[in-house]
Amino acid sequence: VLAGLSLLSLLTCGYLAWGSRRGGAEEAPGNLLGEEPAAGTSRSQPHIIFILADDQGFRDVGYHGSEIRTPTLDKLAAEGVKLENYYVQPMCTPSRSQLITGKYQIHTGLQHSIIRPTQPNCLPLDNVTLPQKLKEVGYSTHMVGKWHLGFYRRECMPTQRGFDSFFGSLLGSGDYYTHFKCDSPGICGYDLYENDNAAWDHDNGIYSTQMYTQKVQQILASHNPRKPIFLYVAYQAVHSPLQAPGRYFEHYRSINNINRRRYAAMLACLDEAINNVTLALRKYGYYENSIIIYSSDNGGQPMAGGSNWPLRGSKGTYWEGGIRAVGFVHSPLLKNKGSVCKELVHITDWFPTLITLAEGQIDEDIQLDGYDVWETISEGRRSPRVDILHNIDPIYTKAKNGSWAAGYGIWNTAIQSAIRVNHWKLLTGNPGYSDWVPPQAFSNAGPNRWHNERVSWSAGKTVWLFNITADPYERVDLSARHPEVVKQLLRRLSQFNKTAVPVRYPPKDPRSNPKLNGGVWGPWFKEDEKKKKSDKSKGTNKQKKSKNKKKGN
Repeated sequence: VLAGLSLLSLLTCGYLAWGSRRGGAEEAPGNLLGEEPAAGTSRSQPHIIFILADDQGFRDVGYHGSEIRTPTLDKLAAEGVKLENYYVQPMCTPSRSQLITGKYQIHTGLQHSIIRPTQPNCLPLDNVTLPQKLKEVGYSTHMVGKWHLGFYRRECMPTQRGFDSFFGSLLGSGDYYTHFKCDSPGICGYDLYENDNAAWDHDNGIYSTQMYTQKVQQILASHNPRKPIFLYVAYQAVHSPLQAPGRYFEHYRSINNINRRRYAAMLACLDEAINNVTLALRKYGYYENSIIIYSSDNGGQPMAGGSNWPLRGSKGTYWEGGIRAVGFVHSPLLKNKGSVCKELVHITDWFPTLITLAEGQIDEDIQLDGYDVWETISEGRRSPRVDILHNIDPIYTKAKNGSWAAGYGIWNTAIQSAIRVNHWKLLTGNPGYSDWVPPQAFSNAGPNRWHNERVSWSAGKTVWLFNITADPYERVDLSARHPEVVKQLLRRLSQFNKTAVPVRYPPKDPRSNPKLNGGVWGPWFKEDEKKKKSDKSKGTNKQKKSKNKKKGN
């Protein structure tokens, strides 16, 4: 009898255990390796790989008609979801800050330009970052590549802003082989870091695109794929200086323009690097439960080989060529694979989207400007986003003829600003370089058509209105034809401006010179120095007070 009861108990336990394993497999469809999740982790949390290219032009991908071959990007995009109404910011720091906080520039104080190497400035420390939120729900967080969100004090470094590890550069650009950067004559230093220290041991003259890819492969090889990982890979390419290994020039000897030829070689190398990252995801067991997001940080720079054709303008401007980006999502977890998303998506949207996918919580007191757009991308639903504040920059060079009168008393049109609401886009002030640069412009033989694409504005113009859905190339200004629409968008600008925080753009600090820091760009602001100064001032104040008391007595 005892033997029989024992056997029955074993069978019952075995059946229940089998049933629970079946339930777990159904709840975690990404677990195709036949391994049970480690304690405290959930295979429903996807691995997140965010790849950010630097200065890649809108046209500079195979599926947008480029002469530059990008077979990896083309394949990943074709099997995923192409984002064809996707916006970023016109420069490096603004796009990166909005990605990592989910907030517009006007809400972080980074409205103007970029963070310069010599400025005592960084992403404000009171902003919660994407990697910090992912760490809260068990993610391992790693960054490889370009930071460009400030480093003047240790608390600004990537490892202090939520990343478990960091390997890359702190500045906006530098030599791809030597990793040296000169901000001005005599102000030069080394810029390659591993965590919080200069990575002299890794300085083997390896081209940065390949070096960063090797680091990504090492991270994936050493991490447990049963635990969720957030990998932020911010490549230096294809930002100037225009450098690439010789073998990548083979297919582009026919390009006459030397900058375009070098740029093409750099992009070919980047495409190969992303292929190697994808292979590593498959090799080490991450791929089936992964989400790969690819994005450029801003539009291309024609003077440095980039092309945004047929869009207008370039990097650094609020024309479509500066802010409409190459972007796609590739994942086995997508429901509508092989589709095109034409709904409005902005770089701030990744913050809430990825935190929600990771089963994280967004604090109610965090005032986000981004939206959760996963159902829009994965299932083809309507985007919750109906507008984008491209920016309001109160200290950019004012338009000479701008005025409150030109803005109907609602807005001073001398101020550089741009906003999108539904189909309409409004620009005020000085929106920047406004040419269309066709492919022929990169031929030394025939620049004439390029000149024909230039527009000379009538004197005094400081307001432009376009229907971007009907006119994505910004050919027909409708501001005179639709004054009521102009007024509506100016009011929306004014509403946004009421929520803006003061601009953070301090003057350069002489203590930032790498010569004072062992020849390395790095944190120079010392907290103890500040305390000594404050203690000194407190002491001085006490002495003054005691003297005043004596006088009073």
